[in-house]
Amino acid sequence: MCYGDSLTWGYDPRDGTRYPFDQRWPGILEGELGSGSRVIEEALSGRTAVTDSPLIPNRNGRTMLEPLLESHAPVDLCILMLGTNDAAPCYHTSILQKDSRR
Repeated sequence: MCYGDSLTWGYDPRDGTRYPFDQRWPGILEGELGSGSRVIEEALSGRTAVTDSPLIPNRNGRTMLEPLLESHAPVDLCILMLGTNDAAPCYHTSILQKDSRR
């Protein structure tokens, strides 16, 4: 299962539509793996890794992952591609972590 945001979903920045499955990276992966494999594409534009969106509901990747793994069970492998949206200004996050020992 490929679990991600708009990059996994296949967002086309030219017009906001979606690339065809065979042009999105999960589709390309499925093609490269061959006919014995099935790649499940679980993607959503605006999905974050761990934060709740103040604008769009149900985008917190942490809260959605477990139900989706159950829904698609059995899953042999889950590829996570998240984190870019968490850096949006509306989340007030930082790549710098404070060391609590100081």
